[in-house]
Amino acid sequence: MTPLPRLMVAPNGARRSKSDHAMLPITDDEIVEITVRCAAAGADGAHVHIRDEDGSHQIDAGHYRAILCQLREAVPDMYLQVTSESADRYSAAEQRAMMRELKPANVSVAMREMVREPADWVEAQGFYEWARGNDVDVQHILYSPQEVRSFCDSVDAGRIPGDHHLIQLVQGTYANGSTGKTALAEYLEEMSTQGGATFDWMLCSFGVEETDALADAARAGGKARVGFENSLWNKDGSLATDNAMRVREVDAAIRQATRA
Repeated sequence: MTPLPRLMVAPNGARRSKSDHAMLPITDDEIVEITVRCAAAGADGAHVHIRDEDGSHQIDAGHYRAILCQLREAVPDMYLQVTSESADRYSAAEQRAMMRELKPANVSVAMREMVREPADWVEAQGFYEWARGNDVDVQHILYSPQEVRSFCDSVDAGRIPGDHHLIQLVQGTYANGSTGKTALAEYLEEMSTQGGATFDWMLCSFGVEETDALADAARAGGKARVGFENSLWNKDGSLATDNAMRVREVDAAIRQATRA
C-alpha cells in the first residue's frame, strides 16, 4: 500500500463552481494546469474530481482514464487519487461499478456512502475485499469521531479487511464553514482505541481555520489535504488567488509545525 502524500491538493471538489471563485478549475485542462502549479508550490499529491460538459460532478471511468493520462505526463512524480464521491448524483452501486471498471491505484471512498443502511454491508464488504485483492488503495473518508468508531468496529468485525488503512478525516462541513468543528483530538482518540490496526491518516478542514487545522494535523503525525474543495481563504481571511496560494501557505505552516 502506497503511503499517503504529505500534502495533497483538492483543487475543485464536487460542488463549487466559477461563481464561487473564478480560478476554480472545471475543465480537464484547467485541472492539469493548476495541478502543475500546485506541485511547484509544494503539493506532492492531487485529489482529482472531474466535471461533465455542463460543469457538474461526474464519476466516469473513461473520463478518469483520460485525465489521469494527462496528469501522469504533466506531474509524473505526483500521487494521484480519484474520488468516488456521490454528491447526491450516484448510487453506491454506480460508485462501485466505476471503481471496478477503472481499477484506480488510489481512490477515496466515504464509508457512509457505501453503507447507507445495514443491509448494504453485503455489497460493501465485497467491494472492500475486491479492492484489497486488486491493488486498489482505498482512502476511507470519515466525517466524525462517531464514524471513526464505526469504521474501527467494522475493521474488528472483518467487514473491512486488512490491518493497515488509509484514512481521510473531515473536520467541519460546507454548511458550517469554520464554525462548530469537532476537535481533532476526538477523532484521534477513537483511532487510538483500535488495537489491531494501524492508520496513515490525513485531515481536511473548512474555512479560514484550514491552515491552522492542517498544521495541527501535521504536528500530530498526520498528513494534510488543502485546496478550493474545502476552503477558498487564507489564514488572514483574504480570498486566495488560486489553489497554489493555498498550497504555499499550508506547506509553510506544516513545515514550521513539524520543526517545532
